[in-house]
Amino acid sequence: MQKHLKSVSVFAILAFSLLLILPIEGLAGKSDKGEIPTTTKSEEALTVFMKGQDTLDLGEFLEANALFKKAVEKDPNFAYAYLNIANSATSTAEFKTNMDLASANMKGISEGEKILIKINLTFLTNDTEKRLELAKKLVEKYPKSQRAWITLAGIQTARNEAEAARASLKKAVELDPTFYLPYLNLGFSYLFSEPKDFAKSKKYMQKVVKLKPEKDTLYISLGDAYRANQELEKAREAYTKAAELDPTNGIAFLKKGHINSFLGNFDEARQDYQQGVTFAQDLQKPTYANYKAFTYLHEGDAKSAIHALQKIADSIDTMGIPKHQQNGPRIFTLTNQATIALHHNMFDQAEKCLEQRSKFMREQAEVTGTPEAKRNQEATIILWEGLLAARKGDFKKAAQKAEENAKLLESDNNPRKLEGYHQLMGLLNLKQKKYEKAIEHYKKANLNNMYIRYHLGLAYEGAGKNEEAKKIFNEVATFNFNSVGFALVRKEAIEKMS
Repeated sequence: MQKHLKSVSVFAILAFSLLLILPIEGLAGKSDKGEIPTTTKSEEALTVFMKGQDTLDLGEFLEANALFKKAVEKDPNFAYAYLNIANSATSTAEFKTNMDLASANMKGISEGEKILIKINLTFLTNDTEKRLELAKKLVEKYPKSQRAWITLAGIQTARNEAEAARASLKKAVELDPTFYLPYLNLGFSYLFSEPKDFAKSKKYMQKVVKLKPEKDTLYISLGDAYRANQELEKAREAYTKAAELDPTNGIAFLKKGHINSFLGNFDEARQDYQQGVTFAQDLQKPTYANYKAFTYLHEGDAKSAIHALQKIADSIDTMGIPKHQQNGPRIFTLTNQATIALHHNMFDQAEKCLEQRSKFMREQAEVTGTPEAKRNQEATIILWEGLLAARKGDFKKAAQKAEENAKLLESDNNPRKLEGYHQLMGLLNLKQKKYEKAIEHYKKANLNNMYIRYHLGLAYEGAGKNEEAKKIFNEVATFNFNSVGFALVRKEAIEKMS
């Protein structure tokens, strides 16, 4: 049996610890001519799968994961369901296991499903060129499929090809203007990808809520757009609406905590975050708790933030999280600790965090098992060793680590593979007051990261390019999306604007 569904993979497998905070991309809907067929022998399995896809589209990946597992119970040969278990996976092991099962059950499925499976397999080899080639093939074979166009857009977005991604999403809108997901992805595109346009983001998010006003998670996306437009009170109202629609939505409370952090209501923010932790599923609890720790950074108290994060890291194995899922939140927490320690020159603390982090990253790479995964994890470990050396003033060692990082990634078929190298070389030159060189490198780093963007501003400032520096500091100060790096530099950026 083949059924035509609108559905899209999440493609968020590059770092499993980020699955909890990145937007989920998906697409599900009615049977339409031109859509990619979904193949199963069981009507029951298909019904559960469709419900799971609807849930995944809305970013509720833990609930979706459980539904896809029910689908394969009904049909153990359901390749697409295994693919979507991988897409909503909570650990490296779960992703790898279910991609193996999807690959093993490709006989008799549609060509589109085969392409989607092959696309996901490129995450194990970090081959973004192959991924793009496959997505274009999907669009060529199914030009009337919204799913195909949104899949292509997701891959273009990951490659920093924002204008191409937006064109793909607008094509998806043309195919069915009544479906909310292309508008949602356009809203995220204008929110987070350069060139940004916050007014357009708000317009698309408002359209999403108009199309699906009953869904709490979409009010959260609208709140995010209000945040970007400096409408913090409206953002809080949108998050409150989400909590009214679903009083157990921990993310709504998490986002309210962000707003109160930015407004300086730190005790209220911590209460919001605690409510978010209370309603979170076990796997989400340590991640939500990280944001509660960031309130101390916004307050200017780095030591309390590190202490709070250490308590989280020490308690992960007592939170009811299955052992194979524990490394993701551990790495996330240790990365945040290390970032704070490096920023404040707490070198002993940074070394301790990075040593633990490297151990867990290598364990993850062993689970994935591919040479590419192991090599990429080593490249990331070396990058952070270089950042530590640069902060300590050991510029020779930092430069050596930068070259080692680049060498390890040399064979990757990924146009963004050297962003970490340029970040490290930017910091290395900034610390040596070689500002023009620092600017040159930072402009090739990941400037969607506000912490890195802020350091580009420092390089401009050091070079006496005050107009460019102030523009950067203004962008950082008004970004309003929480992360450890943003929490570290937001106050500094605001002060530089005064």
